[in-house]
Amino acid sequence: MRYMNAIVKEPFTCTRDNMTIRGLCFRPQGQKLPIAIVSHGFMANYRTTEGYARWFAAHGYAAFCFDFNGGGLMSKSDGDTTQMTIFTEEKDLKAVIAYAKSLPETDESSVTLMGCSQGGVVSGLAAADLQEQVERLVLFYPALCIPDDARAGKMMFAEFDPANIPETFHCGPMKLGRDYAASVLKTDLIAELSRYAGKVLIVHGTDDKVVNYHYSEQAQEAYPNAVLQLIPQGQHGFSKAHDRLALGYVEEFIRG
Repeated sequence: MRYMNAIVKEPFTCTRDNMTIRGLCFRPQGQKLPIAIVSHGFMANYRTTEGYARWFAAHGYAAFCFDFNGGGLMSKSDGDTTQMTIFTEEKDLKAVIAYAKSLPETDESSVTLMGCSQGGVVSGLAAADLQEQVERLVLFYPALCIPDDARAGKMMFAEFDPANIPETFHCGPMKLGRDYAASVLKTDLIAELSRYAGKVLIVHGTDDKVVNYHYSEQAQEAYPNAVLQLIPQGQHGFSKAHDRLALGYVEEFIRG
């Protein structure tokens, strides 16, 4: 059922380690609404995932999008980019999950996590830790290459000696701290994420130049219960046409 009218849009805040996380909630009128939480990618913000939150709200969810602490130059949440890692972002996401589950209009037993790129990695980490507390997991072009890139000393626009990572380094306009790279040097992300036993949908484009889709193929094989949908010629960040196709896969997934 689609709820195209009377979608309520509300700002929300919650905290993690005395830092304020800021975002938006979209929801139809009603009680016991299933929860969907959408996480943005590296150097992005909630505006890049707001459309997905609206889509979930139109399908009957209380849907949340937010800025990670230190997650980007345009972030409305607290925190410094030099303190951000995928593991601090996992803590942020868990704080948002706890907040969403505490609301009187939500169904705490029905939580769907969706993440794009690095947000997909973070969503996968949270799902692996929370297990049955997360009903479904949706990953759009998840950045499973992050540990390999750190070990190679080349992460997006940043280059460094992985044996001697500087205290801070720049990735394009964004200043990162040593821990962003150092914290993942010994991480096997696919092994970590595939601990999650629930239902997983992965959508990845075959022309992704940032994260090779073969990472998603490996993840699909490792997960106990995952479906992979490849989008021919899809890139890192889908076009409008590819986005419609991807959301069609999501609709089938949440109905199933």
